[in-house]
Amino acid sequence: MTKLDLSIIIVGFNTKTFLRDCLQSIKVSKRDGFNWEIIVVDNASSDDSLEMLKQEFPDVITIANKENLGFSTANNIGVKKAKGRYVLFLNPDTILSPEALSFMLKFMDTHPSVGVSSPRLELTSGDLDEASHRGFPTPWNSFTHFLGLRRVFPKSKVFAGYTLGWKLEDREPHEVDSVVGAFFLVRREAGEQVGWWDEDYFWYGDELDFCFRLKEKGWKVYFVPQIKVLHYKGVAGGIKSHSKNISTASIQTRIKAAKSSTQAMRIFYKKHYSNKYPAPVRWLVLSGIGAIERYRTLRARIS
Repeated sequence: MTKLDLSIIIVGFNTKTFLRDCLQSIKVSKRDGFNWEIIVVDNASSDDSLEMLKQEFPDVITIANKENLGFSTANNIGVKKAKGRYVLFLNPDTILSPEALSFMLKFMDTHPSVGVSSPRLELTSGDLDEASHRGFPTPWNSFTHFLGLRRVFPKSKVFAGYTLGWKLEDREPHEVDSVVGAFFLVRREAGEQVGWWDEDYFWYGDELDFCFRLKEKGWKVYFVPQIKVLHYKGVAGGIKSHSKNISTASIQTRIKAAKSSTQAMRIFYKKHYSNKYPAPVRWLVLSGIGAIERYRTLRARIS
């Protein structure tokens, strides 16, 4: 039996057009001796995504959930079918460059201490998707981010910890705290060691948690800037300013995404930081999250 190098898992939710383009970009990717399988886990889409897959991509392994189970749970369902020694969790609103997969697999093969890696993800504007080069959201990093200080001092180790801005000029692969779940290449051994995705997260925050747990186990998380991947970002949820005009998300979905984004903050803080900081800090953090949630939910309702 031929050993499988890579399992690509894509979770879809009403992103048929983007999913088609994403799969086409995988189809024309350079293999350079690597082989892979593609698994699409559909979270009860209502836009005929499943029919499109059946007609246009019959070789894709398709799993149809009867309801929207969220990103983490759907990924874990896909992992149960995956056979690759690496697993790439890929968003349907990404477009791969032809060399992206082979380059990233070669990188992982030559860096055995790396548990997860990601290339430079770029928005349609050409700007970096900042979630692909992240510091962990400690209370201080979150405070400087939401107060705007890290934008005023983008390369400061004191104020730019949310994005690790002082590392962004490094053109070589380098270690970061977290990379984005839109292109999340995991060594199987590392994923199995941490139990894959934490299903307490429905939408957002899950990759931060994954990377946090990997680092606790001694694995490294790497950003690989030589490779660029286009990320439309947020088309399923419809709450990102740069993609809301191309998103087909309903108002209900936008509100759910907005609430999930802040709920993820609460979950992460309570799991990883709650016992590390005094009670007044905990109160400030959770109060701040509540204010952000109310603001994001209001924006989702009127956008």
